[in-house]
Amino acid sequence: MKKTLLTILQYIVFLGLGIWIVYHMLHQLTATQKDELVAAIKSIHPLYLIPICFVGFLSHFFRALRWRYLLETVEMKPTVVNTTFAVMIGYITNLALPRAGEVAKCTVLAKYEKMPAHKMIGTIVAERAFDIVCLFVIAICAFLMQFSIINDYVGARMHKLVDKIKTHEMVLLTGVLLLVAFIVASIIIYRKNKETKFGRFMKEMNRGILSILNMKKRWPFMGYTVLIWLMYVLQIYIGLKSLPATHHLTPYAALVVLVYGSVGMIVTPGGIGLYPFLVAQILGVYLIPDVPAQAFGWIAWVVQTGLIIILGVVSLLFIHSYNRKRDAEAAMDTAQNI
Repeated sequence: MKKTLLTILQYIVFLGLGIWIVYHMLHQLTATQKDELVAAIKSIHPLYLIPICFVGFLSHFFRALRWRYLLETVEMKPTVVNTTFAVMIGYITNLALPRAGEVAKCTVLAKYEKMPAHKMIGTIVAERAFDIVCLFVIAICAFLMQFSIINDYVGARMHKLVDKIKTHEMVLLTGVLLLVAFIVASIIIYRKNKETKFGRFMKEMNRGILSILNMKKRWPFMGYTVLIWLMYVLQIYIGLKSLPATHHLTPYAALVVLVYGSVGMIVTPGGIGLYPFLVAQILGVYLIPDVPAQAFGWIAWVVQTGLIIILGVVSLLFIHSYNRKRDAEAAMDTAQNI
């Protein structure tokens, strides 16, 4: 009961944070800027929405295919269609109740594939742990590839605070030292708190990652992981091309936007408020004016969220009829073989 109340409180707090960010972003705009924001959103080339949605669907489909490899490690082989439906139902559930999506997709897949749901939990933990590591690695790569641009922007904004740091080498050295310090601190904290909630979380993450690295089909799993993140970057990049103000930005910029946007998706439910805010902030690094940057943030969030809602609803509507037809065909085949 106490854990449930704490979860509800966390949801309310972070949802409230997201709503407050939405209010703050819109409230600080003048009437002229609001008109500019609407005009910037309307300036999107609608034909770009087709490839954006298609690539977005592929990212979810590849995630379903990748999950099947994890399920094979616990001797489960669900159909591709049911796995895809379950993944999309999990996503739409997460929009309403963060972290409930993992339970929902396991429950749905267990029901229609007639498999024990509790055996799937380990695969969810492994997948989540691996994705956290992937995001961390991608964030470092994005920073290094766009180091000069980010450094110039930060230097211009923080000149008084970093007056003594005048070379790229010093900034890079500082970043490396902070990274090393973070890793060392994490190890120390884990060793001192093995039996705490944080310690158990770190232990589960480590176990999940090792289970993936030791699985028989780890290379196909890795291949789908690359495809998933590639689709994420491509979706952002096509989105940048769809607006005149961001049309000139490179795939590297899309990678940085992806990292910042992912943080927003993690912190607030469905990324509400924080996703467009962080995306708008990082686009400022590339000298995109504030209003067009906010416009892109809102467009990217609405398209991604809308796609999840549409695919989730379609999955909810068709999963029962698909399995009823499948079961009927299986029964007919069985009768013919008797």
